[in-house]
Amino acid sequence: MHKLIPEHSTQHGPLTRWRVAGIGFVFLWFFIGGIAHFALTETEMRIVPPWFPWPRAAVLLSGVFEILGAIGVLWRPARQVAGWGLFALTLAVTPAHIYMLQSPELFGVPYWALVLRLPVQLALLVLIWWSTQPVASR
Repeated sequence: MHKLIPEHSTQHGPLTRWRVAGIGFVFLWFFIGGIAHFALTETEMRIVPPWFPWPRAAVLLSGVFEILGAIGVLWRPARQVAGWGLFALTLAVTPAHIYMLQSPELFGVPYWALVLRLPVQLALLVLIWWSTQPVASR
């Protein structure tokens, strides 16, 4: 049986405390976010750009993928694929962030927070990649 977040992994090299912390952060970010897609579906649907034809389906499906990806990063054999999936999903939601920037009056969020969201998204992409992709074993 495979351990969740093992101390050592031949595929990913030794897991340092920082890498474990990164995996933990990615897990929590997407697991909690995925649950929010179901608990706050109507709220999440508001940020789907109006040109997208099925906002409810997009919110629910992305919530499923967020939860699956979050669980996947904890399981060593699935970690890399889950990381790729969460990376792609994070890129896929960029139109929602841009829509919010273009129409901030619709969301009641300070404009500076919407602007800050893009570099946070970039940092999240880096963290997903760094914590889930194989490293050279020493």
